[in-house]
Amino acid sequence: MVSTQPFQVLIVGGGAGGLELAAKLGRQFGRKHVFLVDKDTDHIWKPSLHEVAAGTLDIHREGLSYFMLARDCGFTFVLGEMLGIDRQARRVFLAPVLGEDQEEVFPARELSYDMLVMAVGSKSNFFNTQGAREHAIALDSTHQAERFRLKLLNQLISASRRGDREQGSALYINIVGGGATGVELAAELLEASADLSFYGIPANEAEREVRITLLEGAERILSALPPKLSATAQHLLEQRGVTVRTSVRVSRIESDHIEDANGTQFPSDLCVWAAGIEAPAFLAQLGLPVNRINQLVADRCLRTPDPHILVLGDCAQVPWGDETGGFLPARAQVAHQQANYLRKRLGALIQGQELDDTPFVFKDYGSLVSVGHSRGVGSLMGVLSGKSWFVEGLLARIMYMSLHLMHYMAVLGVLRTGTLALGRLLSKRAAPRVKLH
Repeated sequence: MVSTQPFQVLIVGGGAGGLELAAKLGRQFGRKHVFLVDKDTDHIWKPSLHEVAAGTLDIHREGLSYFMLARDCGFTFVLGEMLGIDRQARRVFLAPVLGEDQEEVFPARELSYDMLVMAVGSKSNFFNTQGAREHAIALDSTHQAERFRLKLLNQLISASRRGDREQGSALYINIVGGGATGVELAAELLEASADLSFYGIPANEAEREVRITLLEGAERILSALPPKLSATAQHLLEQRGVTVRTSVRVSRIESDHIEDANGTQFPSDLCVWAAGIEAPAFLAQLGLPVNRINQLVADRCLRTPDPHILVLGDCAQVPWGDETGGFLPARAQVAHQQANYLRKRLGALIQGQELDDTPFVFKDYGSLVSVGHSRGVGSLMGVLSGKSWFVEGLLARIMYMSLHLMHYMAVLGVLRTGTLALGRLLSKRAAPRVKLH
């Protein structure tokens, strides 16, 4: 007897990859087939969080409501946090949703699925560093980014008031981790410092008020990218006043200083942790194999050992498929390409078709890093020639911004993306040049 129930795809996690997959499947097949679960009500492109933290991007203008997206894109959105799973019964358990006054908005629920896609992303990995959880702020969510922004503003105002009475009353900001997030945050903080006058702090006090230090454990920042890109990014940061320290292994973080493995101390009023990632710990409780950072182990078709559970994005360990035997990096373009790959395969299942074993193949189009509103650096892969091109300056910055707009296009479609793109470009004015120490 043929089942009359619609084939249900349940996607847990509304990050870049999960939301793109839900939106594309929803537009094609509708809300009876496609369900998206997330514990938050709004979506933001995670690479933008450093801009929110620095105060150069307004979260209220940038965030997209999942409820609005579900209505416009044709999928069903379910607000809630995943607690566990009954793999045999193919059911996911969600925690109750509580309001601001701890009143129950939604009770605990169960959702059934025919195919489950885990797309829960990643969070900061503190590597058991003493004091990191207590005294460092990670940028894994809009809540954390807003927390840092407000703390930064309060510290800046306090430092300015002290500066009227004291010499050497600078605000020390340390960023642990010289990857893309750390480098881009340092650049955005430079932009933010140029706007101190909007908060009653004279612009000529900026040089006295802020000291930004970027601490990296490897021999160079952006160590996963070509050396030329690393060198150019470091030069641009140092030229604008950021202190860059490489080969620094942070061993302890206190409320007023950071200490490295050699006992060297760095004064610290604010510390941001951007030194590594791990997948959410609950993935290790699903009864599926995970690696040492809790990523679900999958094959090249993004399948886990459970035939009804797929995985994509930062929470997945997927073989690269080349001769190196390595695994795909946790990058937005990987999640974007995996979402397109799964869209076709899940679409076939919804239509009752059989799947083959065609693997996911990642095409590396290069990397771009923003080092300010009018500057950027990047390495672009030549798809046809197999060569790599180095780009910098305004061209790199424009290309970096286009990645964000491509995400909007994947989620919302072409017409609505054009309106959002115009608003974003108008809000991203070029900030004044300010030298900081």
